[in-house]
Amino acid sequence: MDKQTVSAASRPDRVRGKRDRGGQMPLFTHMRRNPFLYLIALPGIVFYFVFSYMPMYGVLIAFKDFDLTKGILGSPWAGFRNFEFFLTSGKLGEVVYNTLFLNVLFLIGTTVFAVAIALFINEIRVKWFKRVSQSLIFLPYFMSWIVISMMVSAILGGQNPALNEWLALFGLPGADWMFTPEYWPWILLVIRIWQGSGYAAIIYLATITSISDELYEAARIDGASRRQIMVRITLPLLVPTISILTLIAVGKIFAGDFGMIYAIVGDNPLLYPTTDVIDTYVYRAMRQLNDFGMSAAVGLTQSVLGFILIIITNGIVRRFSKESSLF
Repeated sequence: MDKQTVSAASRPDRVRGKRDRGGQMPLFTHMRRNPFLYLIALPGIVFYFVFSYMPMYGVLIAFKDFDLTKGILGSPWAGFRNFEFFLTSGKLGEVVYNTLFLNVLFLIGTTVFAVAIALFINEIRVKWFKRVSQSLIFLPYFMSWIVISMMVSAILGGQNPALNEWLALFGLPGADWMFTPEYWPWILLVIRIWQGSGYAAIIYLATITSISDELYEAARIDGASRRQIMVRITLPLLVPTISILTLIAVGKIFAGDFGMIYAIVGDNPLLYPTTDVIDTYVYRAMRQLNDFGMSAAVGLTQSVLGFILIIITNGIVRRFSKESSLF
């Protein structure tokens, strides 16, 4: 070995770049070596900084007796008084339960159907049929909740709902759908699955396409059927993606889907016992009281509880599978 090779081997930091004790390259060194990588990420960084981090300045409203004429800094401090309205409300238990129950239903239902759709679409071998199927399943995601609410009203509303006529063809009884709150968690679940499963399935399909073909070829050589390949190879390799998306969804479990529920249910008080979530309740309270501090306090509470829940859930997942956790 010549002197130049020995010298390079004895100074690996200069050849391969300096690394810290954990084996990681310092950030600025990595940025200098990969400028285009960070340039591509710059728009996303700016977007989240402007729309996610700068608005955090408004969290102060939750602790102030906010007055529009005085601004955030000029408004007097209110301490934790803005939190008292929601915490001492007689509707607290009901709206929190509805929020958690509906979000858990949406999370489980959407995940199960999205994974099933991704697995079945992956098994389609006719390319044109596969593309058409993906487009049709993905189409409802682009519909606004206002359009969907009009469709729901046409099917479930009126003196003689269209759904009752369809059920009568099979000898099944109808119901007063718009006046029976017990049915609505499941109605909303069906709507959410129909609207959101196609979008989530695209993410799982992208994960499936990254699976090595060598695994499938080895399974076929061993005589595995398509169902066995799906269950023994594809589905287990989807578990890390399912875990990560579930953890992200858990962070929003205390925030009800305001756009969906308010557009479809609206101000129908008969359905409040099973459909009134934290967001819709606070919106009606703010509309009546015009209290921005109270709404900001509830929003902050939802965010903190969601953050704590993510930390706990991620810790549980990490104990069983590190690669399936967020951090």
